[in-house]
Amino acid sequence: MKKFAFGSLLIILSLVLAACSPPAATEAPQETVAPAAIEEEMEEEAVEAETLSIVDIAEQDGRFTTLVTAVEATGLVGALQGEGPFTLFAPTDDAFAALPEGAIDALLADSEALSDVLLYHVIGGAVKVADVVSLDGQEVQTLSEDSVKVMVDGETVMINEATVIITDIEGSNGVIHVIDAVLLPPEDDMAMGEEELAEDEMSETIVDIAASDENFSTLVTAIELAGLDAELKGEGPFTVFAPTNDAFNALPEGALESLVADTELLTDVLLYHVAEGEAMAADVIGLDGQKVETLLGQYLDITLEDDAVLVDEAQVMVTDIKASNGVIHVIDSVLIPETRSIVDIAVEDGRFTTLVTALEAAGLVEALQGEGPFTVFAPTDEAFAALPEGTVEGLLADMEALTQVLLYHVVDGKVMAAQVVELDGKQVETLSGESLSVMIDGEAVMINDAQVILADVEASNGVIHVIDSVLVP
Repeated sequence: MKKFAFGSLLIILSLVLAACSPPAATEAPQETVAPAAIEEEMEEEAVEAETLSIVDIAEQDGRFTTLVTAVEATGLVGALQGEGPFTLFAPTDDAFAALPEGAIDALLADSEALSDVLLYHVIGGAVKVADVVSLDGQEVQTLSEDSVKVMVDGETVMINEATVIITDIEGSNGVIHVIDAVLLPPEDDMAMGEEELAEDEMSETIVDIAASDENFSTLVTAIELAGLDAELKGEGPFTVFAPTNDAFNALPEGALESLVADTELLTDVLLYHVAEGEAMAADVIGLDGQKVETLLGQYLDITLEDDAVLVDEAQVMVTDIKASNGVIHVIDSVLIPETRSIVDIAVEDGRFTTLVTALEAAGLVEALQGEGPFTVFAPTDEAFAALPEGTVEGLLADMEALTQVLLYHVVDGKVMAAQVVELDGKQVETLSGESLSVMIDGEAVMINDAQVILADVEASNGVIHVIDSVLVP
């Protein structure tokens, strides 16, 4: 009643002043709102605000559409419209939009995880900002049972990593504080961080990742010089055993310069570090004692020694660096492929002098130094010595017969021991046109009547399997 009387007095004073003033220009009549009506409207708005729950306020606000959608998707609307009271730290739509790409969709597809995230934004009781400030440095348990940490820095209030940007929006069942980032429970926070990191890594190729790490600058330069950057940025997938700069620096003096000056050799060396397919660390460990084919066509030996994984003689130092087109494993030394041909190895070995003499006599040296690849079943000097007396001399005197015998020891293509074993009971055609029989007897691999006594001696143009007797067509 006092407010109404004061309003009436103002109206009377206005009329008196108007009567005493000089005439004014005629203006269009304006609608007058009675003070009593204004007072009534304000009271109605206050009553309406007091009857809105925190969910109702969020729905009407327009800045919390994602939050409201999430609350509805998890069926938490009824709970958060309940008696409470609650304190809601409400992320805006912009806060949700700042999550890693796909995170919102993933949460909406997992109701349990989404519920945990939402309840992590709610505290039991109505905690006004003055009370929140008094919690500086403390942890407060949420309805998810995980706790948020409150930090106050000057006029800034932080809830975990989120800043409170609007405070004390009161509802009928609690209070809302608006925050600029989504709060993630400890496990979800870690998962999101790993997911974001994985997405960043997965958007980069093997070459991109190597180029962004200064420890691989020599490797990247070599890849570019060899013209392999486009291939290794391709779809793949590839597994790259990546030597560091220190690994390249550990090469013998002048070796790196020689590689850079010989593009063909450099390309071979680099391709020897790359395997087709994506072999994660667990897969590599499962290959203990086995061989992995590289893009060069030569094979790497995988060995486990205590806790160390060795690739040939190099030790794997870091594993499973994921890329969009494969995976990188970091190694501590440069892998060097075999650069000698089958004939070169036989000449240098010392156990194959008779075989080398026969190859030279038959004019097959150049052919077996060619590109190939070839698989040679190589008899030792002792194998030739075991032939009937005069047989070697007779062959050396008959070039056609000698050539046929030698070509009977050669198969087109590179057939490693693991593949030979799969040929058990089968016939394999040789370059002579006739076929060999492959038989497996326990751990013994037999080629006709000859036993393989040393397998997988790799060459630049194929592989040698050493046998204990001469194969006769």
